[in-house]
Amino acid sequence: MTRVGEAGVAPLRGRVAPGPRDILELLKPVTWFPPMWAFMCGVISSGVPLVERWPFLLAGMLLAGPLVCGTSQAVNDWFDREVDAINEPGRPIPSGRVPGRWGLGVAIAGSLLSILVAALISPVVLAATCLGLLLAWLYSTPWPRLKASGLWGPAACGFAYEGLTWFTGAAVMVGGMPDGRVIALLLLFSAGAHGIMVLNDFKAIEGDRLMGIRSLPATLGPAAAARIACVTMAIPQVAVVALLVAWGLPLHGSIVGFGILLQLVFMRRLLADPAGRAPWYNATGVMTYVLGMLVAAIGVGSLS
Repeated sequence: MTRVGEAGVAPLRGRVAPGPRDILELLKPVTWFPPMWAFMCGVISSGVPLVERWPFLLAGMLLAGPLVCGTSQAVNDWFDREVDAINEPGRPIPSGRVPGRWGLGVAIAGSLLSILVAALISPVVLAATCLGLLLAWLYSTPWPRLKASGLWGPAACGFAYEGLTWFTGAAVMVGGMPDGRVIALLLLFSAGAHGIMVLNDFKAIEGDRLMGIRSLPATLGPAAAARIACVTMAIPQVAVVALLVAWGLPLHGSIVGFGILLQLVFMRRLLADPAGRAPWYNATGVMTYVLGMLVAAIGVGSLS
């Protein structure tokens, strides 16, 4: 294997094309779960029986996970190949398993295929998909490179991963624009997801500092970034509880409220060692957060 060059790519000797497993790894299947979860929350919040729209449901799940999310991972890996050469040198592009410009080609092909599938579902879904893809490219491209901002980077990710996919799930089921209550929920949970994305940046502090990426953990330090993330996650959920109660869903509001109390307990432990416990919080506090999304979706869906 040759040494990593200026482009952050280390080509394997004789490798001219990636293998299927390398492409799959580039698309990061483990990252498909959050948007697919949000998509299903959108489906449930629509209140439309699954049997009535199941072909569109399957197409939407494919769109939210492997296509749009997978494409966004390929886009990010291509433009992050220099950072990955520091943080994760074993990734497909910096390791040379996806050589040359194959990474860019996968990103472009995935974008076009996503647009095609979305167009076959509905104009509303097509618009949401195009916005999601646009955010994916703006997040990683050299300009404006939203990920270089500790404010706009997490905001773009949170909105794309949680908000747009929730919107898409509801739009797929109703065949058009979702109910205003659905939109209110997805906007609030998207805002809270900003904090989740800040915690996700803890794993790349060293590389971000070296590459000039101004993530909150890299610029403010783990302690301050963790405090901001906790506040950002908690406040929108309190608003969700208030809305659920106002809509005549006190049981669902109480369950989400109990989830907030659990998260506060987890947050206290997180803040004692933010850098060391961020992965732990992702498995506890974030899981509680996304369960609250499901509870809120069930509640709003019952009103339809």
